[in-house]
Amino acid sequence: MSRRAWPTLMIAIALTGCASGGDQVAVPTTSETLRTGTSPHTTAPPVSATASTSSAPAPATETIATGLTVPWGLAFLPDGTALVTLRDQGEVLHVAEGARSVSVGRVPGVVPGGEGGLLGIAVSPTFASDRAVFVYFTSADDNRVMRMSFDGAVLRPGRVIVEGIRKAGNHNGGRLAFGPDGYLYIATGDAGQRTPAQDKGSLSGKILRVDADGSPAPGNPFPGSRVWSLGHRNVQGMAWDKAGAMYASEFGQNTWDELNRIQAGRNYGWPNVEGIAHRSGFVDPIAQWATRDASPSGIAVGADGAVYMAALRGQSLWRIPLDGNGETGTPKRLLQGRYGRLRTVVSAPDGRLWLITSNTFRGTPRPGDDRILALRLPVH
Repeated sequence: MSRRAWPTLMIAIALTGCASGGDQVAVPTTSETLRTGTSPHTTAPPVSATASTSSAPAPATETIATGLTVPWGLAFLPDGTALVTLRDQGEVLHVAEGARSVSVGRVPGVVPGGEGGLLGIAVSPTFASDRAVFVYFTSADDNRVMRMSFDGAVLRPGRVIVEGIRKAGNHNGGRLAFGPDGYLYIATGDAGQRTPAQDKGSLSGKILRVDADGSPAPGNPFPGSRVWSLGHRNVQGMAWDKAGAMYASEFGQNTWDELNRIQAGRNYGWPNVEGIAHRSGFVDPIAQWATRDASPSGIAVGADGAVYMAALRGQSLWRIPLDGNGETGTPKRLLQGRYGRLRTVVSAPDGRLWLITSNTFRGTPRPGDDRILALRLPVH
């Protein structure tokens, strides 16, 4: 078996009760222990690390937009402006730096409730010719994906291309992203029903891969199926590195939140395992966090090649370095407590990261919340 590092952030005091599966209110953090294994079956002596912004340079941020109510998804247009979803209002904003955010339309059929509503958004990689925008939302009956069109001023409804994704008050997944292969990836949650995550016939607890009309994409691992990977509890972040490797963040239950390297047809364990388990047939995460330090939502791969992970309960942006071989270096915590809960992080065309806060839902709103921020990456 190849040698591999397994970064693990472990809380040094006992955890108390509350599951991480939803968007938790923050709990103050004391300290953690970092454990790095030299192989999947050995563990090196622990190294103490303090979870504070003093452990990493404080990155410079700029304010893009303020006064938003429960913003959720963000996708860039070719001109560098962005489309942003408002979960409970079922509305999409057009956001440009230095300009007032403008509503470009509502998505018909959105029925918000709990963690459901208008969630992820993705812009077609061939937007210049097809003007296509895709949204993930909770309807009266299910979670679904709709293809829409945007002419630069108005977002117009189109056809539902995927439906029948189980809905619930939480664990709705909801992130959309186009991969480097040009196909649309859809992150779904288990909707509070554990066993369907292991059922290849269910769309729950999966990452799906489809073409622009919602059909299973060519090369999917299971013939005739949209399923790309299974055994997920609640994926809300997906991103790819320059080599095309895919990564996803995942909410754990009571113990471990995860960052996974996603491969076609692989099983990531839920509900049989949570976190690193060394169980045959299941893929272990490449990094894991005590739930109080993360509750991870969106992720992005920055211009520096590291994964950046937005943490809700952990009120931080985690930087996880990658070495290009599927192994990670020591994660560092950025912006701890500075802006509260962080929902989304997206790599901007100019190399910055755009962040969305999530304090108007299960948080403590501050003046100007919720907001979109641009972060200039620190030099490493």
